Amino acid sequence: MRARMALLQAGVAYQALEVSLRDKPAQLLVVSPKGTVPVLVLPDGPVLEQSMDIMRWAFAQTGDINAWWARAQSEVNQTLLSNCDGAFKYHLDRYKYPQRFSDSQGMERHRTQAVKVLLEPLEQQLQNTAQLGGDTPCAADIGIFPFVRQLAAVDPTWFEALPLPRVQAWLAGWLVHELFELAMSRNGPVTQTANFA
Repeated sequence: MRARMALLQAGVAYQALEVSLRDKPAQLLVVSPKGTVPVLVLPDGPVLEQSMDIMRWAFAQTGDINAWWARAQSEVNQTLLSNCDGAFKYHLDRYKYPQRFSDSQGMERHRTQAVKVLLEPLEQQLQNTAQLGGDTPCAADIGIFPFVRQLAAVDPTWFEALPLPRVQAWLAGWLVHELFELAMSRNGPVTQTANFA
């Protein structure tokens, strides 16, 4: 999702192909033997297999209009992104998919840790600005939003009861944001651009 949002924001046309990871198409395994998504096959042949690499590449293609990538490079935003992709994702996976992990710590402990490692610092960062990019979004917002969305979707009642009003408002705003709605569109060539300030 964050890769698609970055491509749209940067104004880079792409063709989105949905795949079932339970029945991986041979074409996916040819271009990316690891067999995970996202995968971006560049026009000149190279393959990007990490969403942050796709984001970085997308914003570089158009000179980082509105400094979406540049504003995500602050120390605070880099720490939030690192926490998101590291400890938060670890706990999110074990909370969201407990059947996949033989883990004696339990779902509740993992969701508590997820809140501690990312949502509480995110709440703190959003105290003075509406977005991680300041008054307007940046790549850190779209880099973190999809994962917070996943956590909130497991148990919306629990999430809404958390004492994190800024995070909740931030998430609610992204859930109805035009950039997210565009990114949710399915297969086919995507030529629309977003370029939100």
